[in-house]
Amino acid sequence: MDSLKSEIAATAARMVVEEGLEYGPAKRRAVKQLGVSARTALPDNDAVEEAVQEYIDLFCADTQPGELAALRRLALTWMERLEQFRPHLGGAVWHGTATRLSDIYLQLFCDDPKSAEIALIEHNVDYEARTVAGFHGEPVEALSLSSLCPELGETIGVHLMIHDHDDLRGALRPDAKGRSPRGDLTAVRSLVGPAS
Repeated sequence: MDSLKSEIAATAARMVVEEGLEYGPAKRRAVKQLGVSARTALPDNDAVEEAVQEYIDLFCADTQPGELAALRRLALTWMERLEQFRPHLGGAVWHGTATRLSDIYLQLFCDDPKSAEIALIEHNVDYEARTVAGFHGEPVEALSLSSLCPELGETIGVHLMIHDHDDLRGALRPDAKGRSPRGDLTAVRSLVGPAS
């Protein structure tokens, strides 16, 4: 059974890297592609993340570091623009497994949940509002926009998850591997390094 989970993780990882799929849809498509029962136990996200890192190391070692750096610089630009909302970077761009097909996920911790949306409107930023699952499955508002990444010459999806200011404390608890699940402006600046 473990070898099947590993195969699902490896297949999903390829889809994550080559097609930019999120982990959940990639796992479901991997099950379909491998022709196994839809009721098959799926690998957890940590297993998929490990498979993604292995795939990157094998097939993208020459391009991925530059793409990741460009995405982190774009994320930093948005974090600086939204500094008043205590932005934190999460997902593949934070954890280091992002490629040019990855989106940027920023969690904003606002005193007033509508304030970030108002700031986007005031700066004429086109966005789409929707509701997504938050840290513990609770519904949170997400503002999704597209931003040109000049270094990659591509438009990147930037998703702003709107949280209450009080959610910040719980959001910084280390994950199962002891890593911080997201980083603030200072942490991202240190990842990006000095401006060139």
